[in-house]
Amino acid sequence: MSRTLIEKILSRHAGRAVRPGEIVDVGIDARVARDFGGANVVKNIRDRDLPVEDVSKTFFTFDCNPGGSDQKYAANQHVCRMFARERGVGLFDVTAGIGTHLAIEEGLVAPGGTLVSTDSHANILGAVGAFGQGMGDQDIAAAWAFGRVWFKVPESVKIVLKGKLPAGATPKDIALRLLREFGAAGLLGMSAELYGEAVDDLDLAGRITVASMATEMGAIILLFPPNRAVLDHFDKLGKTYEALYADSDAVYGRTVEIDVSSLVPLISRPGHPEDVVEVREVAGAKIDSAFIGSCTNGRFEDLAEAAAILKGRRVAPGVVLKIVPATRQVWKRALDQGLVDIFLESGALLGNPGCAGCAEGQIGQNGPGEVTVSTGNRNFAGKQGKGSVWLASPATAAASAVAGIIVTADTIPAAPVTFAKPAAKAQAGAKPDAATAKAAGGKPTAVRGRVWVVDKDNIDTDMIFHNRHLAITDIAQMGRHTFGNLPGWEDFAAKAGPGDIVVTGSNFGAGSSRQQAVDCFKSLGVAAVIARSFGAIYERNAVNAALPILAGDLIAAGLRSGEEITVDFTTGEVTRHTTGEVLRVAPFSETQTAIYKRGGLLGEG
Repeated sequence: MSRTLIEKILSRHAGRAVRPGEIVDVGIDARVARDFGGANVVKNIRDRDLPVEDVSKTFFTFDCNPGGSDQKYAANQHVCRMFARERGVGLFDVTAGIGTHLAIEEGLVAPGGTLVSTDSHANILGAVGAFGQGMGDQDIAAAWAFGRVWFKVPESVKIVLKGKLPAGATPKDIALRLLREFGAAGLLGMSAELYGEAVDDLDLAGRITVASMATEMGAIILLFPPNRAVLDHFDKLGKTYEALYADSDAVYGRTVEIDVSSLVPLISRPGHPEDVVEVREVAGAKIDSAFIGSCTNGRFEDLAEAAAILKGRRVAPGVVLKIVPATRQVWKRALDQGLVDIFLESGALLGNPGCAGCAEGQIGQNGPGEVTVSTGNRNFAGKQGKGSVWLASPATAAASAVAGIIVTADTIPAAPVTFAKPAAKAQAGAKPDAATAKAAGGKPTAVRGRVWVVDKDNIDTDMIFHNRHLAITDIAQMGRHTFGNLPGWEDFAAKAGPGDIVVTGSNFGAGSSRQQAVDCFKSLGVAAVIARSFGAIYERNAVNAALPILAGDLIAAGLRSGEEITVDFTTGEVTRHTTGEVLRVAPFSETQTAIYKRGGLLGEG
């Protein structure tokens, strides 16, 4: 029976052979909660008096705000510490670094294993041929309590990188090239396996860089078959494991070949990670700051790449360069090998290991009007601050910091470009009945409500619920922030009411794993969300929270805001009351129906 790599991993952990489209219970080898999501996980466990199935496989990681410099983060971290003391759960405290990197460094999961985390970039584990998935608070609480979670087996795509990577191109450029190829949703809900000479040549750090950007393509995971370098890493840790590989006759949904033999440095323009161009197309654009770090480019090899450019040079006058290693181990190695001296002598600011500005909890944020070149994985509006963020490799970020303008490492001018003048500022009814039918237990199987048509694709979770509000744990307080970072819809919370129905475009809920982006709609009393498609993590978060979501294209049918419709969850029929027309969307699956009827994955909360 031929199987792809993801099918083999999930089959092993489901205890039977699986196929794409099946929903199966998967055993989880490592279950992780971060500092902002951890407090909600604890709340779910305590409120329902749930056990922790295996404390040896259960961990907290404090990587979003290692310094606890925000009172709400500090409070959440303390909640997690107290729970860890009480239950014996593992804890990587504020000095340790990024949780997904620690999972690899410490061998919490080896090739062929499984990990879930409140981090939407848990699919970084694909770098070592393991399954990693970001999930919401209820999912993680369920994994802690029962050791298993349900999962829909994704379809697999085979990506072949043809040719060798040329001089001047980096693993980050491979990741950006994939983003340019697939866009924000080209791999939506899929697992992709990478092959080819360029893949074989990638070291562990390079694989982490590429794998970390799977979420930005809508993918469940980008999987690398383990090479010798990866296996050596786990052998040195003394781990017992069995690496898995796809069968030679495995069936893929499609195969995509990309020639990287002439790849050049790439960069994403502000606002959209998938808006990728060659650096030389935008060279000369003035910058205010640069950031090197994050789960995408915080490894020692990334810092060494930057240090090779910064050695003997100074950061341009008026430009700020911020560098944050991924983990304490990376930090120490950088210190031992002289990289820290190079950074300090160049004028850079070096921070405590962690997620840094990408999570708004540490150095790396920018202010209104500030232009930053960042090595992060996301540059959504507001994600790394209120300024503009370009995404690039450590080499491009370091070179641009020295030049004062966007440049490649081989085109740094003899003298930096300085500010001739201050940087320009960036341009800145009656409610219908909610239910027409009731299910056992009182949950409606159909709802009638007023429609809000949000005709946009790729609405990410930062647009739905901005990361500045992530420390909020009370659902009642979340509704007011709904769509607060979505241009043109900032006043949605003030206008919407109980029973309303949101209709929107493709890839709704792309981005992070934050549960608040689901719970804010529940807070407002929104009866259902209907989209052409949903981000993978968002979809399961909504199902688990018993927020009715259905997939279908109602915008193409000409639906307009203000109309009243009735949506039947069991049949997928949508009735327009102005015309009597009946449209169709995908009905609830059996799993969604069961979770919905009991009021959520963990039962009525």
